[in-house]
Amino acid sequence: MDKIVSLSDEENIPELQKYLSTLTDDRLINTITNSALKGKKVGTIIKGIFKGSPPSSTAGANRRLLLYQHCIPLCESGDLQTEVAADIIGLLMLETHTLSGPSLATLASLFVDAIKVGKMSSGKSLELFPTVLTALAACEALSYGKGELSGEEYKKQMINSLCSSRWDPQCVIHLTTMFRDVPLSSEELQFVVEKVLRMFNKLDLQEIPPLVYQLLLLSAKGCKKQVLDGIVGYFKEQDARQEEEQKHGDLDLEVQSIPQDQLRHVEGTAILHIVFAIRLDHELAREFIKGFKVMYNITSYADLCPFSVALLLSVARIQRYEEQVFELLKGAIIKSFKDEQLQQGSKLLQDLLPGHCSVAQMILDTVQNSVFGWDHVTQGLVQLGFFLMDAFGPKPGPFGKATEGSLAVARTPTQQACKLGGQVLLQGFKMHEPIRGEILEQVLNRLVTKTASPVNHFLDLFSDIVVSAPMILLESSSKVTETFDHLSCLPLATVQGLLKAVQPLLKVSMSLKDALILVLRKAMFSSQLDGRKSAVTGFLLLLKNFKVLGSLASSQCSQAISSSQIQVDVHSRYNSAANEAFCLEILSSLRRCLSQQADVRLMLYEGFFDVLRRNSQLASSIMQTLLSQLKRYYEPEQDLLPPVKLEPCITAHGDQVYLQEPLVLLCALYHICNCVLVGLDGDEEEEEGYRSDLHAVLESMTRRMIKCELEDFELDKSAEFSMGSSVGVKNNIYAVLVMGVYEVLMEYNFIKANYSKRCFEEIIELFSRYQKLSEILKEKSGKGRVPSHKTPRSLFSMGIISTLITVLFRDNTQSREEALSVLRSNGEFVRYILSVVVQKIQQLDETGHTDGPDGQNADKTFRFLCDMTSVLMWRYTNIPSVVEEGGKKEKRSSLSQLCLEGLLRIFTTCQQRYPDKMAQLLSTMGWTSSEKAVHFVMNYFYIRQFQRALFTQLSGGEEDFNSKEAQLLVSILSVLSRQLKPLSQQFVQMITWTVKICKETSFEDSAFCKGLLSLLFNLHVLYKSPVGLLLELCQDIHSELGDIDQDVEVEKQSNFAIVNMKTASTAALLVLSQVDRVLDEVDWLIARKKSQTASDKLATQTAGQQDPVEKAVALQLGTLLTALSELVQTALLLGTCTITLLRELTRTYTILTTLVKYYIQVCASQHGSLPARFEKLVKLSGSHLTPQCYSFITYAQVLSGDISGGGADDKKKKRRNDVNTGAKLLRETKAIPNLIFSIEQYEKYLITLSKKSKVNLMQYMKLSTSRDFRINAATLDAALQEQDDSQEVSASSAPQEKSRDKQAVLLICLKFLLKTN
Repeated sequence: MDKIVSLSDEENIPELQKYLSTLTDDRLINTITNSALKGKKVGTIIKGIFKGSPPSSTAGANRRLLLYQHCIPLCESGDLQTEVAADIIGLLMLETHTLSGPSLATLASLFVDAIKVGKMSSGKSLELFPTVLTALAACEALSYGKGELSGEEYKKQMINSLCSSRWDPQCVIHLTTMFRDVPLSSEELQFVVEKVLRMFNKLDLQEIPPLVYQLLLLSAKGCKKQVLDGIVGYFKEQDARQEEEQKHGDLDLEVQSIPQDQLRHVEGTAILHIVFAIRLDHELAREFIKGFKVMYNITSYADLCPFSVALLLSVARIQRYEEQVFELLKGAIIKSFKDEQLQQGSKLLQDLLPGHCSVAQMILDTVQNSVFGWDHVTQGLVQLGFFLMDAFGPKPGPFGKATEGSLAVARTPTQQACKLGGQVLLQGFKMHEPIRGEILEQVLNRLVTKTASPVNHFLDLFSDIVVSAPMILLESSSKVTETFDHLSCLPLATVQGLLKAVQPLLKVSMSLKDALILVLRKAMFSSQLDGRKSAVTGFLLLLKNFKVLGSLASSQCSQAISSSQIQVDVHSRYNSAANEAFCLEILSSLRRCLSQQADVRLMLYEGFFDVLRRNSQLASSIMQTLLSQLKRYYEPEQDLLPPVKLEPCITAHGDQVYLQEPLVLLCALYHICNCVLVGLDGDEEEEEGYRSDLHAVLESMTRRMIKCELEDFELDKSAEFSMGSSVGVKNNIYAVLVMGVYEVLMEYNFIKANYSKRCFEEIIELFSRYQKLSEILKEKSGKGRVPSHKTPRSLFSMGIISTLITVLFRDNTQSREEALSVLRSNGEFVRYILSVVVQKIQQLDETGHTDGPDGQNADKTFRFLCDMTSVLMWRYTNIPSVVEEGGKKEKRSSLSQLCLEGLLRIFTTCQQRYPDKMAQLLSTMGWTSSEKAVHFVMNYFYIRQFQRALFTQLSGGEEDFNSKEAQLLVSILSVLSRQLKPLSQQFVQMITWTVKICKETSFEDSAFCKGLLSLLFNLHVLYKSPVGLLLELCQDIHSELGDIDQDVEVEKQSNFAIVNMKTASTAALLVLSQVDRVLDEVDWLIARKKSQTASDKLATQTAGQQDPVEKAVALQLGTLLTALSELVQTALLLGTCTITLLRELTRTYTILTTLVKYYIQVCASQHGSLPARFEKLVKLSGSHLTPQCYSFITYAQVLSGDISGGGADDKKKKRRNDVNTGAKLLRETKAIPNLIFSIEQYEKYLITLSKKSKVNLMQYMKLSTSRDFRINAATLDAALQEQDDSQEVSASSAPQEKSRDKQAVLLICLKFLLKTN
């Protein structure tokens, strides 16, 4: 060893060569090994060996090769120090280019063989492999087998051999790192990337992040999309395996896969690596976003997963990609919801594509996964949540008016997307402390700034945050306090929602409560009406929630707030004396409102009832306040009429008259509050005082109001009620006040009556006066320029109305019979009560609450609904409508119809507002049971009841047919049928019954036909595709309306008797709307197939076997074409029906063109033959539809007057009968050119497809004449005949003769043209 070192240092090359030639290979190897193990002078020895081994000599070249062959395994053995091994590899790399081609080939084979047998686990010598491969590629020719290969080809063979062999998992990362330094062609790079991606599943989870990092560095050479897809695909597979194991629980403990927390941490690290790589390589980012766009276009979202969503949200933190990412996610979410809705509404799509991948669920999974330290994802989640809520939140209604109430269930895709945004933010708030402040701040900012738009969704989110984490929220109470400062500027609905949401916090935070009181006191003196109303709202809320000790206990007004984090009793912090003083102070503030506008007083009166219910110890103060207010408008002299002073109730500003005091609500409130307090423990003497005063007032009012005539109020028939004058407005206000007083007194007398006949007679007396005034109001208001009389809202409470209809229809108690007969015998009173029921339910449906006591209490309201449903159902099914008086003679609804209308509104409201309680509602209609199975049986039981009622209606003659009642029955059946499970026995029976009714009913009633066919379509689409049904209906319509060619006699068909001459146009419009729905489904299926073809995801089809989706599309379109060919030959009336048909034809040809483009794409990529079904479809379109379309276009143009089809008499007749429809069609003339263009586009792409597929598809198409100059032979003959007749009559003047000569010449030319043709 020393000899080699000394000779090398002396640069005595000849002696060194001579000495080395004397050493045997074994001795040389031992020398190198010993010096390497000792770490002494090994570099100098290797340099000396290189100096003494000239590559030009055979011995020198062999010695160099020997050195490489020995040092490579030596470095991999792990026996050497890291620095020594690195020095050896570095020296070897410097001399690699001097090796001969065969030596390089030997070394390359050495590396490949070592990798195959797993001897490269440390990877230290792999740094040399790129240098070897690079030098190998530079060689001109190398022997390979029996022939020769160029160095580049040899290198390719080496890489191919390497990627085809088995790799030791421990060397995968080293190999990936090594390939970064190897010059690779795109094909070689693809081999390498595919191999590395295949190795992912064989590595330990902890080795995945470094491998991902190396792979991303390798992607700088290319194959970026493949690398990203591979990484995402691996984690998607791991997530699926994890989910599968969680589903099956502990069934397979021996095959325990990766722990969930470990997997999530690895995923988080991988996301960081990818985002870091994207920051450095924008081409990688472009490929990633481009790949996601392709996924977004595929309707199945098969490649999307929680990992890729998290990755997208992390990429969104890079500013240049933020907008793109959120727009893509927004589009994917809304499209996913729309696709889900489309699939749920179609049996065809459910059968073809049973599974649906929910993007919303993936995003929620991402939120759950982010708890494992994914801080880089959470910010994106917050942005996404607010982005969705801002983009898809409720929009302002007409004139900026916000829609009232919020629905219990998100039904439309936009509502679902908005709800998803709220869920993301709520879950994020619960899980991640760092983002809580930002979420809260942004929610409160939106409540303050979005005054022009509805903020119900943000209020709901804020309320959920308060309920789920009140103590966390208290840490940010300063932000809530800042929001309080803006209360007086916010819309009233926002203030109510905000205060209701913060209610639990006020009980546990004195500072928050004090801040709110300060703001409310300022708002009480605000110049804005909404500001003062906000103050009233806030003070009433405080009164309701800070109970004085000893108040009435109820489940609704419990002072303890319980949650997972807090449980506080107010009495532990505030004693009852303090609470009482606090509440009395608020009451003194509220008394100021009694001198303000009617709206403010109205809020105060409505709020006092809830305060009394929940804080009964304040009764004395409240009742005294109300009594003193009432006495200001009460006439104490018992002999004076009327008993109420109406003049102080109004105020005037110039010519305008306004309501100043909602007197009737004051009376109602005072009476109802008294009812609430009956039976409560308290100061008996004090209570007795104001109670006796109240009874005296109401008794006196009842007695005197019965004696009053309308003249006493100056409201007789001669009074003016026009809303155009101040006198008319004043009289209208007076009338509404007087009617309200009558209602309050009726309710008071009913409650105090205890089924006394005398009291019930007084109720009827009061009602007769109420009715008389109501009739005058209707009559007078109908004579004005705008006859829009709107019935004032009834002041009857929901509870009393529920009780009233129960005693009117269901109370069989013998002792009450005589008294109740007074009410029951008055048919107008019964009708009035039923109309109030309908009015109350309508208000509940529109706003989510009703006026009066318990109107805001959802549970009590639902209980009233159940009671009313039971009564209305009994009344309708037990008393036939034929026995009712004034059935057909009077133009108003019968009692049965009012019952049906009430039932319909109840069912609709329950589905909308209480979707989870529909079973409970139905169970209360007969017997009670909570079992689901019983619910479905009962639901169908009531469906059968309504079916029998409808069948009874249809069994009589057409003169006995009550159209309105039949329509209501069909609407109720439609609502109840939504509760049936599709494909259940009851559902099938429902369809069978509906089809039977449609086939057998022949009444000429368009509205009933529309309802019945709509029900049929809605059911049928969930059972199977409706195209066959549409074809039969189109045949019936054609048969009834006749052919566009009057000479053609249409074969009489009657598949459905419901289609007749009067209902055919209505049926045609319904059929066309259903055609549009089928076209939507077909278009969706074609788009899906096109996107799959574009992304090379078409499954290989067996020879001669057609894809099921393609087959379904061909069958759907084939039947639709046949149906449309029937309609297009039908003599439809000019107007909406014709325009709609032209539009649907245009859309049909557009979708046919899309299908042709799809097959062009298939032929270009797969060179397959066209399916036979598609050729038949093209033939059908060419032979049956296109020629008929051109005929229909001519027919429509003749009807609209584009082509003159008659003389002056015809024009007069058309002007007289069809002015409106003709003008409308003329405005819509684009429908015809659009259709012609779509037909021509279809034929254009058919020509392209014919060339691609080598199949002549144009043989089925006829030459279009739509753009030709058309001469109507019959019209021309008539004109010629007229000309001949006119020539026999002498000319009257010279100019006329000249004109006639010109006409004659023109007609002769036309005649010649006809003969030559």
